[in-house]
Amino acid sequence: MTTDTESLDDVMRGLGLRARAAADVLAQAGAEAKNRALREGARAIRAQADAIAAANAKDVADAEAKGLSGALLDRLILNPARIDAMAAGLEAVADLPDPVGRSLARWSRPNGLDIERVAVPLGVIGIIFESRPNVAADAGALCLKSGNAAILRGGSESHRSVKAIHAALAAGLKAAGLPEAAIQVIPTTDRAAVGILLTMDDLVDVIVPRGGKGLIERVARESRIPVFKHLDGINHTYIHAAADAAMAREVTLNAKMRRTGICGATETVLADRAVAAAILPGVIADLIGAGCEVRGDAETRALDPRVLPASDADWDTEYLDAIVSVKVVDGLDDALAHIAAHGSHHTDAIVTGDAAAAEAFLNAVDSAIVVHNASTQFADGGEFGMGAEIGISTGRFHARGPVGLEQLTSYKYKVRGTGQTRP
Repeated sequence: MTTDTESLDDVMRGLGLRARAAADVLAQAGAEAKNRALREGARAIRAQADAIAAANAKDVADAEAKGLSGALLDRLILNPARIDAMAAGLEAVADLPDPVGRSLARWSRPNGLDIERVAVPLGVIGIIFESRPNVAADAGALCLKSGNAAILRGGSESHRSVKAIHAALAAGLKAAGLPEAAIQVIPTTDRAAVGILLTMDDLVDVIVPRGGKGLIERVARESRIPVFKHLDGINHTYIHAAADAAMAREVTLNAKMRRTGICGATETVLADRAVAAAILPGVIADLIGAGCEVRGDAETRALDPRVLPASDADWDTEYLDAIVSVKVVDGLDDALAHIAAHGSHHTDAIVTGDAAAAEAFLNAVDSAIVVHNASTQFADGGEFGMGAEIGISTGRFHARGPVGLEQLTSYKYKVRGTGQTRP
């Protein structure tokens, strides 16, 4: 493992140069070659499942010894179903239409010029992620299909797992006759490598960080390269006065407890005062029964003595754990004000049978994903039919919400003339 600063800089520059050369090849590669690489990569993941599981077991053992939280351990673990899901994800991306070369718009000018806007790859994408090794497969697949080269940097806790997954992806590239440097892994866990990557604006076009707030703040602070980012997933499920009680209970329980450690998990439940006494006791009982700690305001605590007091900080906390904060609000406007003050522009949901209230919520909430009568845990590119996602963006670039194939392209203009000159 490289530790010398100068040699690490050489290693990183070498990765960037190879990625740039590979990106030039991928930009011209046809859909058939890219799809073959993905399908062969899926085949290799399944064939090498035992090796991937063995590498992951070592990572998990080290993480447990270091006292990694239960939520982070859940993200790290690769069981047989998750390994097969990675392979299936590659196949799903292969089945999607090729986003490169799409004609986005075309028009003619009075002087006869024909102007066309066409989708093209972004170039080289650096993906920095923590804990979740399956991101290597998802990100690699999406970058490949969209004609971009990828430089992957997994967290130190998942390094062995990521290397094992990458070996399968490289096998797929080789089988398809595409450059293996199209998907590379930074070969060291040295944090300095991330700092170097963030300065390589001559070789890397976009940075995508996936991890905790500390990582993303560091990337946003240090990067010379445009960043697709989200800082938090402080997501809300709002139980409106016109909510169906059974639906509210089922949706809220799933939104919080299906997987507590993902960025789409609900962290705060809001309930209209008009239905709080009728609906919240059941919601709270479901959550506590599933092992969730509930923290609430005074009105919520009055409904169930097991509810702990919520502090001001709770409304601004992404727990990523079996903890939820609950607040009673005075109607739609109050709920919207709370979300605007404390949300993170990720995913927010309303449960209601009132179509007008639902539309008002969908229009007013300034989040990347806004949901009516469904769980916030659908905040996922795969669930959107994108095959997979490279992350969730809460910024206001062209990529917002799940970042899939189309979001990993830019465009250029093709202008066709017949000898026109400008007067």
